[in-house]
Amino acid sequence: MLCSSSAAIKRISVSWLIIANNSNFKSHRLSRSESSTKRPRTMSTHSSLKDAFSSYADHLNALNEKRERIVKASRDVTMNSKKVIFQVHRISKANREEVLEKAEKDLAAVRDQHISRLVKELQGTDFWKLRRAYSPGVQEYVEAATFFKFCQTGTLLNLDEINASLLPLSDPSLEPLQINLLDYLLGLADLTGELMRLAIGRISDGEVEYSERICQFVRDIYRELTLLVPLMDDGSDMKTKMDTMLQSVVKIENACFSVRVRGSEYIPLLGSSDPSSFLVGVSDVEL
Repeated sequence: MLCSSSAAIKRISVSWLIIANNSNFKSHRLSRSESSTKRPRTMSTHSSLKDAFSSYADHLNALNEKRERIVKASRDVTMNSKKVIFQVHRISKANREEVLEKAEKDLAAVRDQHISRLVKELQGTDFWKLRRAYSPGVQEYVEAATFFKFCQTGTLLNLDEINASLLPLSDPSLEPLQINLLDYLLGLADLTGELMRLAIGRISDGEVEYSERICQFVRDIYRELTLLVPLMDDGSDMKTKMDTMLQSVVKIENACFSVRVRGSEYIPLLGSSDPSSFLVGVSDVEL
């Protein structure tokens, strides 16, 4: 009888232990499931995300508006720089001083009225980010400035001189806009095409020696750039212009050679339709 009572007590004790363990296990699972449940988003979290994306949208809108203003200013620089180039092409023995004086005033107007707009938009900012927006205008300005400098002094206007002329347009307290080397070289490549047209025009007026100086000047530019361009990382545009530059050099050389070999009798008018003329294929200067 005593043995049976002891066995019953042991069974009851084991049952209570099992029930207690099950209860602890269930409560532990419940607490884990409750802790793993995602907390609902509060209004403060939603509001902060909305404010952040609103600020991003405002920044992108401001950047796009600035890009549009820069593109417009670049177009104005391009258009007015072309006018300076056309003005310089009117040069001759009779009107040299008058033409260069007018071109100098026009070039100063391009710098003060249109380049200054680019400087105002870009100074103090990361202007490499927006380079594609203003690069065409800067290249055309470099072409006009170097073309005028050559016709005035017979020398090349270097990059430091151009950037020095832009410094007065900038706020001294901000980082100034400086023309980068790539845009300068691209503008310099375009300069050779204008010098080719000038050389052909001077030959038609009998200024053979002046055309030969232009020929040597263009040769020097081409020779130096052939050494530099292969070393450039971002030189795809420059490599394309090198082919056009070589064509300009060849046209000037052929023109000067024909005049020297055949004499002054072979100085046809610009735009001659004579099949034997060395000017065939050279377009008239646009004035």
